[in-house]
Parts: sequence; structure tokens; C-alpha cells
Amino acid sequence: MNPRDLSAHTEYVAGRGIEEVARDLGMDPSDLIKLASNENAFGPSPAAVEAIEAHASSVNSYPKTSHADLSEELAHRWDVEPKQIWLSAGGDGSLDYLSRAMLAPDDEVLVPQPGFAYYAMSARYHHGEVNEYTISQADGFAQTAERVLSAYDGERIVYLTSPHNPTGTVCPLPDVERIAEETAEETLVVVDEAYGEFADIDSAVGLVREREDIAIIRTFSKVYGLAGLRLGYAITPSEWADAYARVNTPFAAGELSCHAGLAALDDEEHVERTVSTAEWAREYIYEHVDAPTWDSQGNFVLLRVGEATAVADRLQERGVIIRDCTSFGLDDCIRVTCGTEAETKRAVDAINEVLAE
Repeated sequence: MNPRDLSAHTEYVAGRGIEEVARDLGMDPSDLIKLASNENAFGPSPAAVEAIEAHASSVNSYPKTSHADLSEELAHRWDVEPKQIWLSAGGDGSLDYLSRAMLAPDDEVLVPQPGFAYYAMSARYHHGEVNEYTISQADGFAQTAERVLSAYDGERIVYLTSPHNPTGTVCPLPDVERIAEETAEETLVVVDEAYGEFADIDSAVGLVREREDIAIIRTFSKVYGLAGLRLGYAITPSEWADAYARVNTPFAAGELSCHAGLAALDDEEHVERTVSTAEWAREYIYEHVDAPTWDSQGNFVLLRVGEATAVADRLQERGVIIRDCTSFGLDDCIRVTCGTEAETKRAVDAINEVLAE
């Protein structure tokens, strides 16, 4: 007996962790810093930690009430109906729900290259076909309606990432709206705003309130520091939002995740500290690193360093873990997550030392 043909599927390549690298190099984990996975430099929201501790004894119950409470709070904040909030296990869980709701076998999707590998993975899991549009290094990884529409050929879902990973560029709202206007009536435009809190642009959620063909992805993994809890959500048009009940995993977000998410939403101090430090770190990297960079609106910066894998390996030997972007098809680039001030300065010094060798 064998599984179905998975030859077209690719493996998601995550950033390497401190324990993994420390074991490989025979180093003390405390001597390493990890700036590879765009995690929150300050850890989880302290309010979320308190909520987890306070509700730990309730994990024997299904999260019906906490799930509804979080959905209602998010709906209030985004000025939508609670049914439009599709809670999920991370933002990638929301991608799966949209694939379940939208894709019939052999339907096609359009994804950015480079881009988040899970767009294509989710489509293929649901028997879809994958086409790509290119975000080009030659023009600064600009995301424009022209670039997307020139590759569009009637796909059922078109994925946009704003801010884009790994480049940090954004897709302006007029371009998002134009893409929706100029694609077919049955095409859904999915705008992934996982890094939206770090960006100096408005969310596309306003377009969701006006249209039936745009959905938004958001996550608690980044600015709220809850990556390990796996909590995200989609914001969908009200006209078909009730499809969630037919496609979601029962109690998609866990009891502790929902309580932590509610608490994190109110922890404005943690959010402000996270965002302001990321802004400082981006500017510090631009000004002090001896490599070309691109302006980013995420909590990371993309650098062109030549042989990315070799640079990443030498940085690990210095105790600095960054993301080799070869897996994105950018074998001359590395991505550096915005860390604390001390972590960011250490990373820049190490990068400059390696590039000088």
C-alpha cells in the first residue's frame, strides 16, 4: 500500500532552530542567536502567558466559548460580522480552509515566486494545480497589478503577500483592488497580511467589506509572539462566510490559543515595543550592513550577499542563525529577522566580518 502520488508536492523548509544548530556545531545553545524565522524578538505577549496559566486547567473542555469570544472580538476590531472570522491553526490553517472552500479538483491557483511555499502546498493538498507569477529582483521585488495580471489565466485563487516574505515589499491597495476588478468573477484574491502590523499601509480588510472576491489572512505568530500556539484567522466576505462551518476542523483553534489570543490583542505595550524595535532594527541594518538591501515593511530584511549558503554556514559558526534564501530561489540572498538591539548589532557585525573574508 502506498499514499497517493505526491511527486508534485514540495517540503516546507523552516528556519533552523538554536538547539538543532548547537548540536550540529557542538556549541552551547546560549551562545547562539536565532534570526531566521521572523519570530518575535521579545517572546510572547506577557498578558498571553498569564492567560495561558490562568486557563490551563480548562483544557479538558472543547473551546466553544473561547472560540466564539475571540471571533467576536476580532470581528469588532475589524468592523465585520463574527461569521466572517475564520479561526485556524496558524495562518496556514486559514489557507487550507480557503482551499477547501474554493478549489475543485484540477482548479488552478496563482502564487508569487519567490513566496511562501505553503500557498502551493495547500492547493496541491486539495488537488489543485499551481501557476506562478514572478516578483523580480531586477525591479526591486515590486508588487504591481500589471505583474500579477500579466500572468493571470483564469485561476480560481490569486495569492498576494503584503508585506511579502522574504522581500518585505507591499502590494498597494489600489493594485489589490485592480487585480480583483480585472480577474474573473469566480476568482478569489487572497491577501496574506501575516506581517501587516509592521507595515505602514492600511489593511485590505476595507475591500473585504465592499467585495465578494477578496479575503485576508492574519496571524498571531508574529507581532503577538504566539507562533508556538498556532493561531491565525481569515477575514472573508459576508456573502459566503458561512462556508466556514462546512470546511473547518472542529474547534480549529485550541482553548489556550483562544484565551492567549484574546489577551494578546489587548497587550498594546507589547505590540508597540515589538513594532518600534523592528522599525529601529530595519534602519540599523540598512545603515550598517556591508551588503545591498531592500526596503522592508516586515520584521525582517533581505540582503544580497553572494553565495547565500556559504555565508549562512559561516554565520552559524559565529553563533548567528539567519535564513538562507536558496529555498525561495534566491541563492544570493539571506533574510535577517529583526531582533533586539543587541541581537541585531551582533548579527550585523558578524555579517560584515563574513563578507570581509
